[in-house]
Amino acid sequence: MIGRIWAIALNTFREAARIRVLYGILVLVIGSNLLAVFLGQLSVREAGRVARDVGLAGISLFGSLTAIFLGVFLLYTEVQRRTIHAIVSKPISRWEFVVGKYAGMVLVLTVLVGVFAAAMIVMLGVQGAGVSSGVVKALVLSWLEVLTVAAIAIFFSSFSTPFLSGIFALAMWVIGRLTPDLEAATKFAAPWIQATTKLALEIVPDVHLFAVSGRTLDGTAVSVHGDFVPWSYVALAGAHGLGWIAALLALAALLFHRRDFV
Repeated sequence: MIGRIWAIALNTFREAARIRVLYGILVLVIGSNLLAVFLGQLSVREAGRVARDVGLAGISLFGSLTAIFLGVFLLYTEVQRRTIHAIVSKPISRWEFVVGKYAGMVLVLTVLVGVFAAAMIVMLGVQGAGVSSGVVKALVLSWLEVLTVAAIAIFFSSFSTPFLSGIFALAMWVIGRLTPDLEAATKFAAPWIQATTKLALEIVPDVHLFAVSGRTLDGTAVSVHGDFVPWSYVALAGAHGLGWIAALLALAALLFHRRDFV
């Protein structure tokens, strides 16, 4: 079983490496880091903070968009090319195929986040800011966010078209990022609006947990620019993300198993 999943993951990794859009995203990330250097020079004694903010925002944004792009296309491509017929005819379960596809995406996204992180570290070195423990924690949280978004995308891709899957995955990512703001906005709304919002937020992964700067945790302002976020929080956020990933992959495997490719 592990061998079959790993074979699919490696094939997915090779397939994704040939997608030219990914190289365009790398160029955008490098450009955002250069922009961070420029903005840092315009600020007064805040060059390091600006560099960290822009760098982390770039990883979160471009990493999540890449995860959505890969998630909605890699699984659908197998169906569109009819290669799925040859795959399911072999001694391999459909859930192994879904998990293998996701594992391949994890490899690709981990490499991309690593490149993004390396570019940001170089940028911080140029700014003379250095890499603190807070930056390391933020990078780990950003990586977990990207992997969670990838699971969201592959879930929708298991039963829908790339266009709709992309829209749904993007919407869930945005809502998950704005969960605290939506709760605050509906605090004084009508009861039925509060109930509807609460229900909607319960079925959306809390990806805002991975972007803690500017938020409050137990009534205390938290930030990745210092040591205000403990490793225990990173571990709990990671457990939350892994729980959602497991649940989404299980649902995706179930839906993909029931899908008719005739």
